[in-house]
Amino acid sequence: RPVGVAGLISPWNLPLYLLSWKIAPAIAYGNTVVCKPSELTSLTAGLLGQVIQEAQVPKGVINLVFGLGANAGEALVKHPDVPLISFTGGTNTGRSIYRESAEHFKKLSLELGGKNPNIIFADCDLKKAIAGSIRSSFLNQGEICLCGSRIYVEKKIYEAFVQGFVAETKKLKVGDPKDPNNFMGALVSKEHLAKVQEYIEIAKQEGGTIETGGDQPSLPAELENGYYLNPTIITGLKENSRCIQEEIFGPVVSISVFESEDSVLQMANDVAYGLSATIWTEDKNKAKRIAEELQVGTVWVNSWMLRDLRVPFGGMKHSGLGREGGHYSRDFFTEATTIVEVL
Repeated sequence: RPVGVAGLISPWNLPLYLLSWKIAPAIAYGNTVVCKPSELTSLTAGLLGQVIQEAQVPKGVINLVFGLGANAGEALVKHPDVPLISFTGGTNTGRSIYRESAEHFKKLSLELGGKNPNIIFADCDLKKAIAGSIRSSFLNQGEICLCGSRIYVEKKIYEAFVQGFVAETKKLKVGDPKDPNNFMGALVSKEHLAKVQEYIEIAKQEGGTIETGGDQPSLPAELENGYYLNPTIITGLKENSRCIQEEIFGPVVSISVFESEDSVLQMANDVAYGLSATIWTEDKNKAKRIAEELQVGTVWVNSWMLRDLRVPFGGMKHSGLGREGGHYSRDFFTEATTIVEVL
């Protein structure tokens, strides 16, 4: 049976994709929904609301509530008549939702932050690994929870990878996202840009080398006040560096060297997060060994961001709680009752 009213809280970075991904299974299994989109991307959610109205979805089935997380979101989480919360967003906010919903024992699905490793073995197709790493590092300005922000390269090809990766990154154009020649647009806000820039300064203080980026691009006058940042590559950081341990959520990646499977597994798993990982190797047995030892919810091998919405999605450790997708969404958005009859 349906759970009832589902509270769906979505973030700003993929405002249409993540909101619609939550709505579809919730209503398919007979629930009504109250959606609280990010206050930074309310327009996108509003346009989706217009489409829902034009599709003549019965009134009251899909509801949108706009406002700040501290009032609209918190009210949804604390409301006794909303027995389920699906949240995608930051780990600190997820922790608050976990705590504030406890009084009512709500069903929770929390898809939180990530600090995802991208592991490059010497037997990879180097050209494909570099191209794939460009996407996984800088797509959507690095503002995707699944971005591979920690790159680990086997020592045999470390120099070749860094040289090629830096060269290809320098070719990326930053500017107006409506121009198809540009790969990256602006970051979401002035405050977020300042946060990312602060981490770049921290990296310098921690002994890191900025191989490229770290600064803002020179753009036409109509864009000069935008929150643009060049894609940034950092080498030479220690594993306990804040820039390796903490989520930055921007176009900033670190590259580190490893010498063995055991050492890279230790480094890859030695963070608080466990959302996703990427492995580049031509050895299928090695890929299987490493994938099974990584403490993450999703592992891509020789690819990145290939999605099938029927498979479970979610994270481990501080990257979240629960899974959604396919039968996992059915279990989350419904309640099961066992009926025993003696006739």
